[in-house]
Amino acid sequence: MPRPSRGPRPFRFAAVLRLADSGRAWADKARRLEDLGFGALLVPDHLVGPRLAPVAAMTAAACATTRLRVGTLVFANDFRHPAVLAKEAATVDLLSDGRLEFGLGTGWMARDYAGAGLPLDPPGVRVDRLAEAIAVLKGLWRGGPFTFAGEHYRVDGLEQEPRPVQRPGPRLMLGGGGPRMLRLAAREADIVNLTLRVRPDGSGPDTADGGPDAFRRKVDVLREAAGERFPAIELGTSVLRVRPDAAAASWSAAAPDAQAGTPQVLTGDAAADRDRLLRWREECGLSYYVLHDERDLDAFAPVVTALAGT
Repeated sequence: MPRPSRGPRPFRFAAVLRLADSGRAWADKARRLEDLGFGALLVPDHLVGPRLAPVAAMTAAACATTRLRVGTLVFANDFRHPAVLAKEAATVDLLSDGRLEFGLGTGWMARDYAGAGLPLDPPGVRVDRLAEAIAVLKGLWRGGPFTFAGEHYRVDGLEQEPRPVQRPGPRLMLGGGGPRMLRLAAREADIVNLTLRVRPDGSGPDTADGGPDAFRRKVDVLREAAGERFPAIELGTSVLRVRPDAAAASWSAAAPDAQAGTPQVLTGDAAADRDRLLRWREECGLSYYVLHDERDLDAFAPVVTALAGT
């Protein structure tokens, strides 16, 4: 979706939902999100922790709603071969009538890898593998026999059906905070979710990467790498409301103290939060915000009501 030639890109909002104790409860959550004016329901992809598996969760949410987009924040590339993921994604896009928002990342959390007995390769290897995976995904979504020979993946004349409803494929969201991920996103992504960089060992966020100046530099890296393509990229980030309890950092890569002063940490005052998001859109072009704690849906809903689509 290219940025409109006049004025800023309209605001869009999503929320991350992780768990429900039944199919009915999950459907109710999805419908509530749609009724509150959120544009998308996103699910994480981790092997540890209380989270539903993403493909089934997205499909159930799509079946329970009519307008709500469904997606991932984000699929961990290392958990699946891209040919398998391409087939799953195309199926979800078909069954949702083209409402899939396809978020993808390298995979990073060390506990996922250790628990499943998977090797956690260095960040550079994971980013290289992700770049190849994107080429495979896009190639298969275009239709027709597809062949690819890379260092990490090989595909030999594979032709998949169904094709996605969205052509040439679902909108690709890449999340990242490090320069290599941002440059990859500048080349390939339709949506970029700006994050804190995570430590190479997968132990958590790199708090040295925090603060408003570092956040602005990420936008600058993305703008420079994207060149003429930059206006076509939807810029966003994940937001966490400051809470008085110790469970505030429900987001696995969050470090609220390090993120203070950025658009990623909100006060909980609807008017102040609305003004903050307006300022960051004016300054840096950020228009897509993802709420990461569903306990804050009611408190954040007035911001969504005031800004969504404007």
